[in-house]
Amino acid sequence: MGIHLPRFLFPPLPALIFIITSGSAFFLPLSGSQIDPSKGFIQLPLNESNFHIHKPYDLPVGDRYSFVDGIHKLWVYSNDHPLSRGSPTLPRTEVMLREYIYYSGVWQFEGHGYIPNGTSGVSVMQVFGARFPRNTTFMLRVYNGSLYYYRSVPLVHNIYNRWFKLNVIHDVKASDIKVYVDGDLKYIAPGQGGTFHYFKFGVYAQNNASYYMESRWTGIRILKKLTD
Repeated sequence: MGIHLPRFLFPPLPALIFIITSGSAFFLPLSGSQIDPSKGFIQLPLNESNFHIHKPYDLPVGDRYSFVDGIHKLWVYSNDHPLSRGSPTLPRTEVMLREYIYYSGVWQFEGHGYIPNGTSGVSVMQVFGARFPRNTTFMLRVYNGSLYYYRSVPLVHNIYNRWFKLNVIHDVKASDIKVYVDGDLKYIAPGQGGTFHYFKFGVYAQNNASYYMESRWTGIRILKKLTD
């Protein structure tokens, strides 16, 4: 059965935003009204050369990644090999947007994601780069049908088998990350330092990973704020 492009017509229900600032946590009510997080940003060009696939080292790309009808499909198994021989990391199939490594400014990832039922214990999007000993500034994970900030904060429940729009805005100078799902601001998290960053999406096994992990993505955009 062919894969058809999604239609994004369903507004989210009202929710709460959970904010962490200087180690303290706050809940703020959300109105449920959608906004355009890309306002004030410019879209940067993307082509095939921008998409670098990270996958189990012993497999060809086509065994864990496809791009059909505008949809990136990425999958991995919990018993797959890591990215490189001898690596202590867990299995992954991810797209690294390698042409847009950034050091300063305000940058944004936008994409429409889909997580099939059963995928759990996995990172599906990340902002790579952080102050040692961390490796990442942000991870969007899936556990048992919910989107999480890392493992600590649930952002959206009942995420399986539906398309959602994700916007992640990283302000390097302000050292914060804003996360929008379906146009609603869900979370603001502190930055984690580091000298450089870049965006990744796909599937990267974490703790308590399911045997099979998959995510699909379309409408990927990279944006930069007009002024820092």
